[in-house]
This record gives sequence, C-alpha cells and structure tokens, in this order.
Amino acid sequence: MKPNRLHLPSGLLAVLVLVSAATPSPAQEKGRISPGAEGNLSLRLEIQRAIDRGVAYLIKVQAADKGNWGDPQNPALTALPVMAIVSDPARDPRAPLPDAVKRAYDFILGNVREDGGIYYKGLATYNTALSLTALSLSGQDEYLPAIARARRFLVSQQQDYDKKGVTDNVLDGGIGYGGSSAHSDLSNTHFAVEALYYSKMVLADTKYDDTGEIDLDWDAAISFVERCQNSEKTVAALGDWAGLREEDRGGFIYFPGDTKSEEIELPGGKTALRSYGSMTYAGMLSFIYADMAPDDPRIHAAMDWLGKNYTLDENPGMQAQGLYYYYHTMAKALSIARVPDLMLADGQKIDWREKLSLKIMSRQKTDGSWVNEESNRWMEDNSALVTSYALLALEHVFRQL
Repeated sequence: MKPNRLHLPSGLLAVLVLVSAATPSPAQEKGRISPGAEGNLSLRLEIQRAIDRGVAYLIKVQAADKGNWGDPQNPALTALPVMAIVSDPARDPRAPLPDAVKRAYDFILGNVREDGGIYYKGLATYNTALSLTALSLSGQDEYLPAIARARRFLVSQQQDYDKKGVTDNVLDGGIGYGGSSAHSDLSNTHFAVEALYYSKMVLADTKYDDTGEIDLDWDAAISFVERCQNSEKTVAALGDWAGLREEDRGGFIYFPGDTKSEEIELPGGKTALRSYGSMTYAGMLSFIYADMAPDDPRIHAAMDWLGKNYTLDENPGMQAQGLYYYYHTMAKALSIARVPDLMLADGQKIDWREKLSLKIMSRQKTDGSWVNEESNRWMEDNSALVTSYALLALEHVFRQL
C-alpha cells in the first residue's frame, strides 16, 4: 500500500508539513472528509502574537557560530526549530529564507553522511527523519539531492528481523533510532513515515529525477503500527503473559511488548501495556500517512480512546512526561485528519483548537519560550526543543482556524 501523491504548487513547499490548511489530506483528496468551519479572527491574532514571540526567541538563542540549536551532535534538535520558523503563517513562503534558517540548513547539510543519512554518530534514524522533513519545507531545489538520498537511507532502516520479507516478528515493519541494536518503536516510525511521505511529494512536485527511487514497505509499516495499538488481536500476538484492560483499548504504546514503564499487573499474573496520549496520536498520524481511510475501525478505536482520555493538563497515561510532544502530535493529527471538534466519552463535543491553543499560550514565558517545568524526560527541559513543539502546534491550529 502506497500513499497517494499530492501534487502541490511550488509556492506551497515551504509549508508542506502544515498541509492541513493549504492542501487536502490523503483522505480528503478522495472526498471522504469535509473541511472545517472558518475560525475566530481574534484567536488567530492572539496565536500569531505568541508565534511571533516564540520565533524571535528561537532566533535569539541560535548558536552564532554553527547555526544549530541544542546539542550539535543531534541535528534533529536544529531541524525542529527550522520547521517552526519556516512554518510561521506570517512568513511569505516565496520570500528568501531568513538568515537564521539558511545557517541552520547549512548546519544540517554538514551532517550528511556517505550513506545518505543526516546524523553525527548516533540516533541516525531520528536525526535523519526530522532533518529530512525540515529540508522538505525549504522550497530550495539545491537540497533535492540530499532529500532523495536521505529518503533512501530511511527506507533502508525499516526492520525485517529475519530478512524473509514477511512479518514474523512483532517488531518487523517498524523503524527505530538507528543501528543494529535499536528496535522498532512507534515514535521513530511516525517521524520516519512523515518524512518519507512529504519528501516524496516534494520530489514529485519538482519532477526531480531520482533514478534510485525506492519506497517503504507500507503494508509492513501498517502492520507494525497496528501491533502498537491495544486490542485483543495485538495482545494475543505477544504471548500468554499479556492482557488487555478495557481502559487501554484502542490506544497506542511505544512498541509491541514494551514493559519498561507502561505496564500494569492484572489478576491472574498477566500484564497490560498502558496506552498513552502522545503515542496514540503518533499511531493515528502513521495510519494517515499510510493513506488509511478515516472510517477504518483502527482509526475509530484510536479516536474513541482519545475522546475518553482527553485532557490538556498532562500527557494521558504519562502525566507530565512528554507533555509538549503530546501537544505537537495532537495538533498535527487532528488538523491533518480535519477533526473540527473532539467527541468526548460523555457525548460532549469540544473545540480542541481553541482549548489547545489557549492552554499552550498560557504556558508561554515572558521571553517567548516554553519549557516543561514538571518533567525533563525526552529532553523537555530543552527550551528550544519545547518551544519548537509549541510553535508547531500553534501553527497547525492557526491554519485550521
């Protein structure tokens, strides 16, 4: 199964990841989802002011010498601020790239390796996927060779543990951090399939002649993502030790069989794997990029879990851990899926766009930044990283409004 190509006018390339406003999603292109209503002008103005302050903060804290943000050995930490800056709704995508962005792209391209990956030493897939998405937003033809090579590298990272071309291991079809010891996980898989989806659109739109074009085994990728979703079927595949709680049904976990931090002991000696918010949105996004129909039961099950566990005070199931990653994936998934109102367990419909944007803006600091003050897990004590997550979430909401 391969996603449909969306042929975009070149002027939209700079906002490619935010296609929720500029272009139809795969499902909507087939006429299955109708666009939402017009948004609130005063809220959009308020969001834009918050974005302006956040972008100014990122530019201020960029490393003057190398053009990076955060650890220079992880170009992904530079790619995320680049995405946030170039996706600013106030920026004219036809205008020349800002100096800060050009220096950041130079830094990212300085990490291109012989195998086409974009990394320094470790976390090859994570760094390549986010860097590839950032490059796909640039609208610069000179980056196309690097984009094509990075695509081939990501495809090569898809796991097939027994090398039989069939799914006979619960981790087959997914993508991990990179390296022989890194198993598949849903976070890296969702970042990788996102980068592959949008970079393919860029190459198609520019008619770039990539004679070495290869693509992901999308059926295997869907199978892996499905095995990260809590259901009787996926629990049974794990063995006799695994069980399912009703409150976890339809939600997603980090990887099949993950018992590091999300396990719940059940009567009878079985173990349930706890669903949580950020991974459920990541799973939903992966299904969308694989061109799954929005009426698919697996998407319905995810939306049902999200409605039952809706909150903006924490990352459901993980408390404060990964809170801004959760905000980011929530805004991205619901925007691309064209969900105007989120249905809660009690039948109430809420305008998630307004509530999410107000919550994020209420947490913005006076210098324009955001940081997770309650948990430093997954680097959310890094203000540039968290500010990028917050900005990307607000930018998705802005375009939906």
